[in-house]
Amino acid sequence: MSATHPEDVVARILSRAGTAVERDGAEEPQLAVEERAALRRVGLSTELEDVSEVEYRTLRLEKVVLVGVHSGGAERAEVSLRELAALAETAGSQVLDGVLQRRPAPDPTTYLGSGKAEELRDLVAALGADTVIVDGELSPSQRRALEDIVKVKVVDRTAVILDIFAQHAKSREGKAQVELAQLEYLLPRLRGWGESMSRQAGGRVAGGEGIGSRGPGETKIELDRRRIRARMVRLRRQIREMAPARATKRSSRHRNAVPAVAIAGYTNAGKSSLLNRLTGSDAMVQNALFATLDPTVRRAETPDGREYTLADTVGFVRNLPHELVEAFRSTLEEVAEADLILHVVDAAHADPEGQIDAVHRVLKDIPGASDVPELIVLNKTDIAPLDTLIRLRRAHPDAVAVSAHTGAGIEELRSAIAENLPQPAVTVDLVVPYSRGDLVARMHQSGEIDLEEHLPEGTHLRGRADEALAAELARAATA
Repeated sequence: MSATHPEDVVARILSRAGTAVERDGAEEPQLAVEERAALRRVGLSTELEDVSEVEYRTLRLEKVVLVGVHSGGAERAEVSLRELAALAETAGSQVLDGVLQRRPAPDPTTYLGSGKAEELRDLVAALGADTVIVDGELSPSQRRALEDIVKVKVVDRTAVILDIFAQHAKSREGKAQVELAQLEYLLPRLRGWGESMSRQAGGRVAGGEGIGSRGPGETKIELDRRRIRARMVRLRRQIREMAPARATKRSSRHRNAVPAVAIAGYTNAGKSSLLNRLTGSDAMVQNALFATLDPTVRRAETPDGREYTLADTVGFVRNLPHELVEAFRSTLEEVAEADLILHVVDAAHADPEGQIDAVHRVLKDIPGASDVPELIVLNKTDIAPLDTLIRLRRAHPDAVAVSAHTGAGIEELRSAIAENLPQPAVTVDLVVPYSRGDLVARMHQSGEIDLEEHLPEGTHLRGRADEALAAELARAATA
């Protein structure tokens, strides 16, 4: 049996290609027989490959068929399937076909139902596909049963997202967080991986080398479970040990009264481009999903000269795996501890309202994030349909419309950020000795100055500061 590298199994899933769904007519209490029987598809013909023994072949995962089930919302199902194609494009594979079946709910045994699963098997064989990607989360038994029918590797949406995160994590903390999420996902599915994908294969995954390798042999399952749990304990400890460094940076910003702004939003909404536009920095910008995993923090200024920090955080997505929300909790604390959330929305997307809802659902899972003021930023207005912009502005009248690409609306956004940041509350009118120029500099950074003049005895300041800075200024003035 040829060995499979951990990165081979869910790596490189699909490329954006044609996906087909039917448009709904009027909703009906009972689905018509012909509708339930329909398995709509668009395909690209390829040479037939003889694939008979899944467990004895090396999985390339480059030629993929997408599968989804919907109960009547065909338009939303189509958007979701296209997004799945984009996810797989980010992972690097080619979509051969996309199919959707309308049924009240996924079949509890084989997801599609045994008859449609057999049709899928014939389609996979005819196209020479080596993987089926399900647009949902499969239970271990569903994945196992569907795999036994279609005779190729079956993975679900969660596995694809986890694998993309694994490819894009760069920092030590990011890699540890992703590996923890992968192991949490794998642990309850260990038996399924063992039964379907291997007879006595070694448990590379259990040794901490990544997710997605062939499963361990059935006789090794308990041993590998213990190894996985032990590895998870070590990873959680490593993540906890890395948290103080991030907390120290945040406390330093709080101590200097520098307001914090967190950029959040759906993946590929243009958050990093907006960060670069606001700060003049060069954070990585890529037209791909989850290009940013490790948070980037930069300094920026309001039009009146006050400094604040901007943190670019990991993008969200529909049905973001719970394992990832948990694993990235320390990273997402940047959102919860901010003074303002810039919620960036891709106004050119086919379903921006669905993206807004998905982001809000994730924010609710982050303790404290729901209490942070939110400013919605409608990005990509240079390519967004006018009717979509009108609809979004009507639903979110306080939103700011911008184009991070062209720079349109950026000055309006800067002003809106300044209005929404915490304002210095204590009035000061005093003379600061020239020996305390550091306090004058901090007043420029975080305070509001109405008057500044240089006198023989020091710098005369009149304006507003936060309580801590005002107290230090008062002590220096009377010293």
